[in-house]
Amino acid sequence: MKPTYSYACKDYPGMEACPGHFVAETEDELWKLMELHASAAHEEDPSAWSDEDRAYIKTLIKI
Repeated sequence: MKPTYSYACKDYPGMEACPGHFVAETEDELWKLMELHASAAHEEDPSAWSDEDRAYIKTLIKI
């Protein structure tokens, strides 16, 4: 069975009230879902995320 990758927006500090939770077959697909969610739900620009932000978010991804 292939592993799945998941991310819960509420795990990010300050986003505890967000119900967004995403599951994907690949980590790349998961990042695309997370970026789309951040843009649509939180009016963020994922291209402005720093390398440090991305590294921290990566620690919140569960396999």
